[in-house]
Amino acid sequence: MRANQLLLAAILASAIGAPMETLAQDKSVVQQMTPGAIHLPIEGELPSLGGATEWLNSPALTAAGLRGKVVLIDVWTYTCINWLRTLPYVRAWAEKYKKQGLVVIGVHSPEFAFEKNVDNVRRAAKDMKINYPIAIDSNHAIWRALKNEYWPALYFVDAQGRIRQHHFGEGEYEQSERIIQQLLAEAGIGGIGHELVSVDARGAEAAADWGSLKSPENYVGYERTENFASPGGAVLDKRRVYAAPARLSLNHWAHSGDWTVGKPSTVLNKANGRIAYRFHARDLHLVMGPAAQGTSVRFHVFIDGQPPGAARGIDVDAQGNGTVTKQRLYQLIRQPKPIADRQFEIEFLDAGVEAFAFTFG
Repeated sequence: MRANQLLLAAILASAIGAPMETLAQDKSVVQQMTPGAIHLPIEGELPSLGGATEWLNSPALTAAGLRGKVVLIDVWTYTCINWLRTLPYVRAWAEKYKKQGLVVIGVHSPEFAFEKNVDNVRRAAKDMKINYPIAIDSNHAIWRALKNEYWPALYFVDAQGRIRQHHFGEGEYEQSERIIQQLLAEAGIGGIGHELVSVDARGAEAAADWGSLKSPENYVGYERTENFASPGGAVLDKRRVYAAPARLSLNHWAHSGDWTVGKPSTVLNKANGRIAYRFHARDLHLVMGPAAQGTSVRFHVFIDGQPPGAARGIDVDAQGNGTVTKQRLYQLIRQPKPIADRQFEIEFLDAGVEAFAFTFG
C-alpha cells in the first residue's frame, strides 16, 4: 500500500462501512496498468434494473435494451461525501464519451430515510448538474441485485452486458477512464484516443486532504455514533437538556441544550442548542436538515471559539452565519494550513434542526 493508504483505507472503511481488511485486499479493478490492454475478467451479467421505482433524466432503461452499449453504473446517495468527491469525474466521463455510446447510469440507493424522497433527489441532481439517467433505487433492489455494499461503487459493463470490473470508494480515476476507453474500443468504436479528462473540483466536490485527515465519519444518532462526551451520556428517544465538557478529546463530540437523541439522528427541541466536535481535518461537513418540511433553521459556526473567517466552508459566511433549508450535506469548515486539532461548534438559533452525520476531508 502506498504512502497514506492505510489512513485512507481506515477513513474510507469507516465512511462506507467496510472492514479495512476488505479494502486492502480488494484492489477494486485494475491489477496492473500496462501499455497494452488492461486485464478485465468477466464478473457476471448486468442484473435487471426493473427494481427502480422511478427514473430521472431518462425513460426507464433495461439491461436488455442496453445491449450494444458500454455502461457505467454509479451507485450513489446524494449526501455521501465520498461519492460527492467522485462526481466531477463521473460527470466528465458522461459528457466526454456520450457521443461514443457510453451510457452512465446513476443508481441512487439511499442511506437516510429523507434520501428516499424523490423530490430531494431530483433537487440534488439539478443542483449538482447531473444530466445522465438516474435510477431511483429507494428499495435497494438494484443494490441487492449487484450484491453491492458500498457508496460509491462503479460497475463497468461491456457492450455484451457483462460486468467486466468494479471500483469501490474514491480514487483510481485514471484507471477507471482507461477501462471505459478499452470497453468502447472492444465494442468497435474508433477515434476514442488516450487523453484523460481534467476536472476542476470545487466546494464539497474537491478531493480530500488525505495527508491531514485524522477524523473519520461519525453519525449523530445513537445507532452508529461513537465518542459521545456529554456528561451522563445520551438518553435514547427522549428529550433531555445536555451540557458539553469544557474540552473534548480528538474525535469526541457533545451536545448542549435541549435535544432528543434518536436512532438515525438527533433533533433540537429548543433554540440555542449546540453541537461541539473536536476534529483534525481540512474540511468538516454536517448532514442535516429542518425536521419539518418547509421550515428553516439559522445557525452560527465557531472554530476554537471564534468565527471561522478564512476557515469557513461554502455554506457559511466569514462570521459563521448560515441557514439550514434542505436535507443535505453542509460544508461548514474548510480551513487553510497548517491543519491541527481544532474545536468546532455550531449553535442553532432556532429549534427544529435534525442532524445525521459528520464527515471530514
